[in-house]
Amino acid sequence: MTTLLVIAKEPRPGRVKTRLTPPFTPEEAAALAEASLADTLDVVARTPAARRVLVLDGRPGRWLPPGFEVVQQCAGGLDERLAAAFAACTGPALLIGMDTPHVTPELLTVDFAGCDAYFGPAEDGGFWALGLAAPDPALLRGVPMSTPHTGAVQRDRLAGLRVRDLPRLRDVDTAYDAEVVAKAAPGGRFAAELERLTTKAR
Repeated sequence: MTTLLVIAKEPRPGRVKTRLTPPFTPEEAAALAEASLADTLDVVARTPAARRVLVLDGRPGRWLPPGFEVVQQCAGGLDERLAAAFAACTGPALLIGMDTPHVTPELLTVDFAGCDAYFGPAEDGGFWALGLAAPDPALLRGVPMSTPHTGAVQRDRLAGLRVRDLPRLRDVDTAYDAEVVAKAAPGGRFAAELERLTTKAR
């Protein structure tokens, strides 16, 4: 069984989803971030796993369902924080972020038989998922994060491993991303919150 890791920030105004501002206010952007995180955690809670771990920058809130271990992110850049999350795992692990509320249990149910790694590319050039059969923090340290080439560099780090690629997904970074993702998961909290905010603005 795989450990499922979710790396996230506490959804506080001004600290999350800053690229949604404008058109949304910092408070509205935080509400969208909370809905995205809640949807993501709900999917992880419904996915078979050995452990479910929230690697958090901040404090847990009402959005956290039962069944999760919560550990604080370490200091340092995002590459160091991702590396530390994997370093705390003793067996196969799959890590995702809080920006893909349209993810499904089927996508997260991975099988490492005959496979060393899983890689999920993102539309913006990054990656939304990374799975390692034998977690090695060195595979992440030094990867430049939040650039158009992050995904390509991380994928290159997996050279020599047997890699299975997951479908390309869109992260929620901009208002356009939010619209596309909401349409991909119309029944979730994220879609409902976006609809509420856009209706309010009319």
